[in-house]
Amino acid sequence: MLKIGDLAPDFTLKSKNLTGEIVDISLHNYKGKNVVLLFFPLAFTGVCTEEMCSVSQGLDFYSNLNADVLAISVDSVFTQEEWAKKNQLKIPVLSDFNREVIEKYGCDYKDFLWMKGVAKRSAFVIDKEGKIQYMEILEDAGKLPDFGKIQNCIKNLA
Repeated sequence: MLKIGDLAPDFTLKSKNLTGEIVDISLHNYKGKNVVLLFFPLAFTGVCTEEMCSVSQGLDFYSNLNADVLAISVDSVFTQEEWAKKNQLKIPVLSDFNREVIEKYGCDYKDFLWMKGVAKRSAFVIDKEGKIQYMEILEDAGKLPDFGKIQNCIKNLA
């Protein structure tokens, strides 16, 4: 189980929503920047859409503090691309289709409604050296992470 101060597990995932082309996005490419890593269960669902639209609309807050935001779900890059276009998301949405990263971060539902292996709604703040400075893994998919705490953590790292 990960804890505050641990080195965040590195990953490389596919994304399509910002470029229209399938590209690799790796956590290690963000060394030297703070990263907010948001896991969410599924695209095209109410709470997930609310969360990502809200974060996308407030992206300047994170950018102004030298922080990037990445979102991860188990949806395919094609599903994510359509969802991101429909909701005008400005953050990279990464596909963990093989469910490897949600397992590394300990935020995978073993049994969720009728589906196994979707991401628990979770938030991690990773500092410029790649260490976890904040983490929140929610059991209830209907709840949102505490963005006030996330933003305070980012402010303290800036």
